[in-house]
Amino acid sequence: MRYLARRLFFYLIALWASITLNFALPRAMPGDPAMALLAKLGPSLANQPNALQVVETEMGVSKDPLLVQYWHYLVNLAHGDLGTSYGMSEPVTQIIRDTLPWTLFLVGLASFISFIVGTLIGVYCAWRRGGIADSILVPATAVCAAFPPFFLALILAYYVGTLAGWLPNTGSYASLAGPNLSLSFIGDMLYHAILPAIALVIASVGGWLIGMRNAMINTLAEDYVTMATAKGLRDRRVMIWYAARNAILPQVTSFAMVLGFAVGGQVVIEYVFNYQGIGFQLVNAVGQQDYPLIQGVLLVITVAVLVANFAADLLYARLDPRVRRR
Repeated sequence: MRYLARRLFFYLIALWASITLNFALPRAMPGDPAMALLAKLGPSLANQPNALQVVETEMGVSKDPLLVQYWHYLVNLAHGDLGTSYGMSEPVTQIIRDTLPWTLFLVGLASFISFIVGTLIGVYCAWRRGGIADSILVPATAVCAAFPPFFLALILAYYVGTLAGWLPNTGSYASLAGPNLSLSFIGDMLYHAILPAIALVIASVGGWLIGMRNAMINTLAEDYVTMATAKGLRDRRVMIWYAARNAILPQVTSFAMVLGFAVGGQVVIEYVFNYQGIGFQLVNAVGQQDYPLIQGVLLVITVAVLVANFAADLLYARLDPRVRRR
């Protein structure tokens, strides 16, 4: 119970610090969103008297001192009000509600696939270390992991999507009917998610493979694995139930944290494929100096990461009771 209270107190402090930074960072960005919008409206409107004041009023730009703005921000946040987007003129909560499921689907699916594939291959490579699979797959996936994910996304989008035309390289669906639960739309959605998902899997599977392989090799040197082998147990049983079962502990906790980062998505990958996730909205919001939308998206990402880390701590304490006695 003391362990839980300590971790909960730590994450509450981290949440407050994140909220404060979330408020301060957009306001530290250079430029003025009202001036930027006024410039887009053209010189005829920009030269009108009081035009800037009218735009600031419509956008809800506050001229109050920062401490007053910070207090209003906390009060609105407590009521679930993240403000209205400058660029889209919609409530930020509505924008997040519309885009977050797309990111959770794409990045969550890719993370799950890369975790399963990387972990299983890592177990096999560790068990057959020095073999053909270990000699080829480990360095190959390490090289892929060294490339930035957006670089892989650009290569796939150009060669597979544009030149070959095998898969769509833009958008999250092509259906004119819009999102629905029909089988045709679900198939269309999966079809458009293939390329960005492949880019994410290629970029991340190497980390899971190498992490599991290293943990598995250390576990194979333990006395209980040697004893199980000496008893004449089948190799598959020793590999799965004795070695892999204990070596997977760091992988499970890491996967919980990865799911938190998945909420933020791979921002650049979503932008490359014009995928309408929350990361794509964040890039557009930064370009338009849309403070409310930037703050809302960053807050959702921050809360997701903190919750995932807290869940990972609880899971680790459950799997390894020694942690609770620290």
